Amino acid sequence: MALVHLNFESKYLFGNTDVNIILPDCPYSEKPADYFRSGKRYQVLWLLHGTFGDYTDWIRKSNVEVYAREKELIVVMPSALNSDYANWDHFAMGYSAYTYLTEELMPLVYNWFPASDRREDNFIAGLSMGGLGTCVYAFNHPEKFAAAYVMSSCPRDARDPTVVKPWPHRAKNQMENAGGLEAYLASEQNVWDIAAQKARTGELPRLYFACGTEDPIMYQNFVKFRAYAEKIGLDAQFREIEGYAHEWRLWDKCVQDAIEKFVPLTVEKDGSAFE
Repeated sequence: MALVHLNFESKYLFGNTDVNIILPDCPYSEKPADYFRSGKRYQVLWLLHGTFGDYTDWIRKSNVEVYAREKELIVVMPSALNSDYANWDHFAMGYSAYTYLTEELMPLVYNWFPASDRREDNFIAGLSMGGLGTCVYAFNHPEKFAAAYVMSSCPRDARDPTVVKPWPHRAKNQMENAGGLEAYLASEQNVWDIAAQKARTGELPRLYFACGTEDPIMYQNFVKFRAYAEKIGLDAQFREIEGYAHEWRLWDKCVQDAIEKFVPLTVEKDGSAFE
């Protein structure tokens, strides 16, 4: 696979930003000139990092390139600081992380690289904060993604005071950024309510949630959301992974599982990452 590091000035992030992009290589059986002008468009995985991470995380800490290579899958890994993939209009000159992905990065990738813009060819996944971002995009823009895989995260009920643990300062900032609780509840970040509104519409992408049973940060919220999903009739698959916490050993297995679910091999293979 080819690895592209792109640094460019973003109109929505108000400054330079970095993206890593995995691209399929020219097969040995083909002539480069023929391959690169073939016009072929590839499926795309939009892969989001977690808190304290950046565009390098998935390349440095997982085997995502190995898994993507098996499927000739483009993987796009942006940076989003600790933004929760939300728009922060009052931070510095502004930092519109939510809008950036759909209104700037996706058009860039579709037009500068051999990436398919068809819904059925696009998938989104992320870990922890990136898992929450995955929820935000999958539920607010179901027309853009065929499937979503949420790792060690899930929508949370902002009305429940227990969900602020273990990040009370972060939750306070989220509410203030939105303009208060009521404004937050009316925003695209309130996926808890949006899930209930769209659960039975049939418009949502295929949804997968995975969490380690030893995760001290997210497991209780995962259990709560799974029960809520059943109550509202949300069609989603949930998987508990015994013995794993909030850690890269789990997320490497999850991204392998996600790619297997997004782009199943046409040949017979046991593709489970957990067996």
